Amino acid sequence: MTEVTPTLPADHRELISDLSGIVSDYPSADPESTLAVLADDAAEALGRAATPQGRRERTGYTILLHATCWYVSARIFDKSLFASYVRALEGFRAHLDPDSCTCPAGAHPADLDGEYAVEAGVSMLTEAGRAVFAEDYGLDREESAAFDCEAFLADLADEALGRLREAYEELFGGIDVSHLDAEFVRDDGRVDVVAMQEALSRSWEENTGPVALWCARRWLTGQVRDEERIGVFLCLWMGVAQSYGGLPPSYARDLAAALATIDLDVSCGHPQHPWATADSTVQSRYRAVVHLYAPDDHPDTPVPAGLSARELWECPVQYAQLARQALDDLAGWRTMRGGDDEDWEG
Repeated sequence: MTEVTPTLPADHRELISDLSGIVSDYPSADPESTLAVLADDAAEALGRAATPQGRRERTGYTILLHATCWYVSARIFDKSLFASYVRALEGFRAHLDPDSCTCPAGAHPADLDGEYAVEAGVSMLTEAGRAVFAEDYGLDREESAAFDCEAFLADLADEALGRLREAYEELFGGIDVSHLDAEFVRDDGRVDVVAMQEALSRSWEENTGPVALWCARRWLTGQVRDEERIGVFLCLWMGVAQSYGGLPPSYARDLAAALATIDLDVSCGHPQHPWATADSTVQSRYRAVVHLYAPDDHPDTPVPAGLSARELWECPVQYAQLARQALDDLAGWRTMRGGDDEDWEG
């Protein structure tokens, strides 16, 4: 009798391809729907936990949920997907006993991340997949068995759950930016717009989101003097415009609320406004704002003298133009990052 060479089913080969693109951050399939299906399939496998098939799936899905949880945490702003991942991982974790481990030291699979983790996880779902994986990577019986160790799987589940819970708070919880009061409010209670601009210019500190959020909350609570309004609003706008990867709902909610205070249905007779003369580079915008608030210290500005009048800076049409652009950015974040309306609005 001819021995049949084990092969992965076609849908599992496709799953490896789809998930490999996601963990490499170059997805070819839609990440949100692909990962939602993965989490649902994992949850369904919980009902087979007491069977040999269920135990194989427990290993495979735990590895896969661990391998992809960072993408969920960093790239997708969808509460329901977080909930699905946590539900499946908690379900598997409840059936794992770390104290049952009899593996010798160093026997647990190491460097289990990226595309290798995806291939391992999908392969572990079936006997045929396990045979293919063991042959491809030259694993002996003990090395293959280590993937099923409950201590090893418990560690993966705990690490993934910890990352997901931390990320959930960062994405959807309340962000505290009150520490910026010490940096942006002078002793006399006035807002230091130049200090905010300098913070925005330090892009390596990832300041754009916190500065924009601080400005939005200051704006919403009315803690802005008349002479500070345009400066605070421009800092808010720049924080939005320079958050190129998009900010999560924990930031976007207050940003949207602040932008909603601007009347968009306005008109004026001005042929041009100051902000339109500062080109789209971060440095040009910086020079325009710091000159407006500290012209003696920052004499270089892209705004022509004929357009530097304060009434032009404060024109309601300029506020409306800026607000529309920022609102478009927020809408783009929602499209790019996914999630439901309620994830972004409350």
